[in-house]
Amino acid sequence: MQLSREDLEQYQREGYVVVRGGLQDGDLDPVIAEYEAYIDKRARELKAEGKITQLHEKEPFERRLTRICEEDGAIYNELDIMHFRGRAIFDFLRNDQLMDLVEGLVGPEISCNPIQHLRPKMPSKTAKAQNTHIAGWHQDAAVMREEADPYEVLTVWIPMCEATLENGCMHVIPGVVGQGILHTKSAVMEPGELPATPVVPLPMRKGDVLLMHKETPHNSTPNLSDTIRWSMDLRYQRTGTPSGRAVHPSFVVRSRAKPQSVLTDHAEWCRLWVEGLEQGQGYKFYRW
Repeated sequence: MQLSREDLEQYQREGYVVVRGGLQDGDLDPVIAEYEAYIDKRARELKAEGKITQLHEKEPFERRLTRICEEDGAIYNELDIMHFRGRAIFDFLRNDQLMDLVEGLVGPEISCNPIQHLRPKMPSKTAKAQNTHIAGWHQDAAVMREEADPYEVLTVWIPMCEATLENGCMHVIPGVVGQGILHTKSAVMEPGELPATPVVPLPMRKGDVLLMHKETPHNSTPNLSDTIRWSMDLRYQRTGTPSGRAVHPSFVVRSRAKPQSVLTDHAEWCRLWVEGLEQGQGYKFYRW
C-alpha cells in the first residue's frame, strides 16, 4: 500500500496520519507467534521452578501474559526488541508493506533507528507488571540527542491487537509541527508546555499504522481493561542521518540505490545489539 495524497497532506498539516489496514494479519502474525512461543516456553520454566502454579495455556495472546504476571513478572522484562531479538521481529522491521508506507515520508534510502520497542501494555490492576506503559505527554524528538534535531525521524506505532479508549490507546495534539521541542525541563511535558490545540484520541485496530512526526505531542492513558494492549513503537529515518542514539545500532532496511546494503543477517543484528547495549551502559540518552 502506498500513502495517498490525502495521507501525505494530513501528515504535513497535522503531524500524523493513521493508515487504516496498512498491514495484514500475515504481516503481524509471525511476530505474534514468535512471542506466544517464547511466553509458553518461559511459563513452563517458571512453573518447573515453582514460581507460578498455572500455565494459562487456554488464554489468548491478549490475556495470557497478564495471568502469568499475577504470580511472577519475570517474563515481562524480557520482551522488548533489543533484549528479545527474535528472528520474526527482525524480519518485520524491514517488512515490504511497512517499508512502502515509510518510503512515502522518508524516501527510498531507509534505516531503522535504534529507538524500537515492543510493548505489552498491561492492565493497570496487574500487580506484578512493573511498567504499565502509561506515557505522559511528550514529543519523540525530546528523547533523542541534539544531533538528530535537523533530520526527519519518523515514528511508526503499530497495534498488534485492538487499541481502544479503555485499554489505553494513543492520543495526539495535532498541528504543532515546526515549533521545535516544547519541553524545557524533562522528557515529559509539564501542563504549561502543552499546546492549546484539542486532543485527538486514536483508537486503532490490528493492521492499522500510525505515522507520526517526532515533534507531535502524544500520550497514552491507563489500561483499564483486563487484556493487554500489545504494540510496536518503531523509528525510521533516511540512511546516513544521525539517529540521536549513536551507541545503539541503526541499520539499513531498504535501499533502492544499494539493495545489497540492507541488513538481512539476523545473527549480525543480534551481535550489534549485544555490543550496543554494553557500550550504552552509563550513556546519557536523554538531553536533560
